[in-house]
Amino acid sequence: MSRPLSLLFFIKKSKVNSAGKTTIFLRITLDSRRSEFSVHRKVHLDLWNSRTQLVMGNSADAQEINRHLSDIKNRIYSIQRNFEQDKASYSASDVRDVLLGKDKIKKMFLEIFQEHNDEVESLIGKGFSSGTAERYRTCKKHVTEYIRKKYKKNDIPVHDVDHKFITGFEYYLKTTRKCAHNSAIKYITNFKKIIRIAYANDWIDKDPFVNWKGKLKIVEREFLTEGEIQRIIDLKFKIKRLDQVRDIFVFCCFTGLAYADVKKLTNADIVIGSDGEKWIKTRRTKTDTRSNIPILPIALAIIEKYEDDELLKEKDLVLPVLSNQKMNSYIKEIADCCGIVKNLTFHLARHTFATTVTLTNGVPIESVSKMLGHTNLRTTQHYAKILDMKVGKDMAVLRNKFM
Repeated sequence: MSRPLSLLFFIKKSKVNSAGKTTIFLRITLDSRRSEFSVHRKVHLDLWNSRTQLVMGNSADAQEINRHLSDIKNRIYSIQRNFEQDKASYSASDVRDVLLGKDKIKKMFLEIFQEHNDEVESLIGKGFSSGTAERYRTCKKHVTEYIRKKYKKNDIPVHDVDHKFITGFEYYLKTTRKCAHNSAIKYITNFKKIIRIAYANDWIDKDPFVNWKGKLKIVEREFLTEGEIQRIIDLKFKIKRLDQVRDIFVFCCFTGLAYADVKKLTNADIVIGSDGEKWIKTRRTKTDTRSNIPILPIALAIIEKYEDDELLKEKDLVLPVLSNQKMNSYIKEIADCCGIVKNLTFHLARHTFATTVTLTNGVPIESVSKMLGHTNLRTTQHYAKILDMKVGKDMAVLRNKFM
């Protein structure tokens, strides 16, 4: 049984030209989705009958236009029958494209996604980081698995991606993939870029994200206290790998470097500043922004501990950084040894630098932002919101003044 398809020929009274004529349009509606286009015929406003959807009168011009409209109707119903006979999925846009001879350029969603990812890969280091490329690869993998699970297909036309697809994908990420809310929203944001590319290239008529709102939840960032940092520093290790991971973690607690940045840190990144002291001057892998960080004594001691390492010298690296997975695994082991019950990850060192090491000790937030390489101050302000201890100390000073 054919799906109900509605056709409406209409004119736009606001688009009348100086001769009193306006273009005739056709709207195809199927499953509540519309596709509109011009039929390339003009009619005098006074001669159009909106009830019959025909031109009034017996003039040669009126008869030619009415025959043209009738022919379009017949062709559309024929196109629909062909889709039904082939048992192919189709939309109002598909019917329109076949009618207008555009059906041969139907774009497939995952093909567009892969083209985008290939472009990002080729631009790593030229506007994109390897981390960004990895996130798009992972997002495409999740979308591919969702399409196979939900639609039993290897790919779908991009115009089949609608609001239901988006909400279904979000549900899939949170349930089947066990993604946290913020992770799911970030994946959908990556996926949204592909839809915007399709919309910009006229491969789809409508942006399916118009009625989708994804809001990130504010997450309280954990950090170590002075006492917890000291417990990690004081712990003696017999196992070399744990000793090295502890050193690099502490180094990042006192420099604010992210994993990717400490891993690629070279001797050329360590320079003498205008104050005569050693600084780290590097560019963040994630954002390509400049980070200028004065090297505190404890961080300098860790650099000096490894400066005679022959393997590091060969690679011109400063510290022996393992893979991110191993670093995170070993830092949890170190936390257990120190009796720290927080969920320690390597990135928590960066949070600790921003809070316990700098902001708590009165370093202005603008300076902290520059050292962290943040692109705007709002990002740094997330750390300032959780510094109740700093507020307590400041108010204690004020309280003493009034005693």
